[in-house]
Amino acid sequence: MLLTGAEIVIECLKEQGVDTVFGYPGGAILNVYDELYKHRDEIKHVLTSHEQGASHAADGYARSTGKVGVCFATSGPGATNLVTGIATAYMDSVPIVAITCNVGVALLGKDSFQEIDIAGITMPITKHNFIVKDVKDLAATIRRAFDIARKGRPGPVLVDIPKDVTANKTEYKPQKVAHTPLLPKISDKEIDKAVSMIKKSKKPYVFVGGGAVISGASKELMEFVEKVDAPVCDTLMGKGAFDGTNARYTGMLGMHGTKTSNYGVSECDLLIAVGVRFSDRVLSNAKRFAKQAKILQLDIDPAEINKNIVVSASVIGDIKDILNHLNPMLEQMDHGEWMSAITAYKDKYPLSYAPEGLSGPYVIEEIYRQTKGDALIVTEVGQHQMWAAQYYRYSKPRTFFTSGGLGTMGYGLGAAIGAQCANPDRQVINIAGDGCFRMNMNEIATAVRQKLPLIEVIVNNHVLGMVRQWQTLFYDKHYSATVLDDGVDFVKLAEAMGAVGYRATTREEFADALKRAMESEIPVVIDCIIDCDDKVWPMVAPGAAISEILDGSE
Repeated sequence: MLLTGAEIVIECLKEQGVDTVFGYPGGAILNVYDELYKHRDEIKHVLTSHEQGASHAADGYARSTGKVGVCFATSGPGATNLVTGIATAYMDSVPIVAITCNVGVALLGKDSFQEIDIAGITMPITKHNFIVKDVKDLAATIRRAFDIARKGRPGPVLVDIPKDVTANKTEYKPQKVAHTPLLPKISDKEIDKAVSMIKKSKKPYVFVGGGAVISGASKELMEFVEKVDAPVCDTLMGKGAFDGTNARYTGMLGMHGTKTSNYGVSECDLLIAVGVRFSDRVLSNAKRFAKQAKILQLDIDPAEINKNIVVSASVIGDIKDILNHLNPMLEQMDHGEWMSAITAYKDKYPLSYAPEGLSGPYVIEEIYRQTKGDALIVTEVGQHQMWAAQYYRYSKPRTFFTSGGLGTMGYGLGAAIGAQCANPDRQVINIAGDGCFRMNMNEIATAVRQKLPLIEVIVNNHVLGMVRQWQTLFYDKHYSATVLDDGVDFVKLAEAMGAVGYRATTREEFADALKRAMESEIPVVIDCIIDCDDKVWPMVAPGAAISEILDGSE
């Protein structure tokens, strides 16, 4: 059949099973939006307040479902406003397809109105990107973009389409899309080496990252851990891959990990890294990381092996597939003495905070109590993010969404909108600092317009909390540009946008506000006032080994 480029875009989205698109229209992409209007009963469009919100919403949709998230933007500033969201998705291996439209082919490269080389700009932060200059190539390009976004280690792909290409016509042939993943072949030699190392270990530790979440390997991981008889720690991105309420779980590893995890990994003789990229926030001083241990790394991306730390052995492949190879080859092991030592650390070094007053940790624990651990938790970046990682116990994968690699302030509210659109029957809560909330608080208007019952919890200390913590500890309390004392009233702001607003200054006020928020059918903003000098503990100082982790008493 003969279709325009705009019609082909929509038909290809339908082929891929896309049911929701997040975006913001403009002149260059009008043809696509006009066609989207005709298919509004098949594909829902969520108009965000800003293109960055659209990219984060596509990200939250993808993280919560495992499907490819989609966002639209027009040329020039519309396209560049997607960049931060695309980079966020790239760092955290999130599959999104960003479709932008540009000036006509004849106008490219001539500094035309709202022209930008978005393909060139996003080249370092996408798995791949395309500019489609011939309508005949459009369908194949979009199909390839979705395939690249989801296969192997997922990530973002951008497709830029000049406006005249969306108007031109060509023959279009529908295709049925199979979503069966093509898994890389796993080396028998690597598996045999891994099995040998595991069997020889007396003090194994399993370290879980985002790759286990992406792979959907929770069941296989639990079987593996039980067979190996090992304790488990995780990264920020690995939350929920292993049940955080399980007795084997010891908490996060690294800069703001638990003492148990940091001490245990420093003393183990085998560290089994499952879908982990060994970021600097985990390693701290790489030369002093896990020096007693051999390291076995399981990962789908060969580029991650020996990138940040030299490992003793590795297995390349999909995490679920690797564990399905390993589990039948392992007999039940018994490391009772080692497990007892780790349990003793857990008893000796529990996470703790002030027993009175409203604080970040209390807010997180109250959210956990009232949601019974069944909410979808989203965060911005900073102290509140670390408290959400420490004090909320994630028992299932795809229930915690945060910008781990790029550390994007302003990520959470857009991502919460995406997660809520994808999961209308789940309670979605975005936990923010007041500094982060200011970045993209305009998306409250989007949540109201979409009638989304999400909750925005602002852990408000009237400062840039994590930066202030560093200024206090390492910069002689020089609070340069980190005090937010301009008197913005977040409750009035929420109400002005059509949401419900509450302010909490005590534990009782927060508990009551959260209870009422969970009964609301429209967005609720809760402004929680905490002390400006509350800190995230434990903490590893820059340049120290993870075993030199400090708490507030030190």
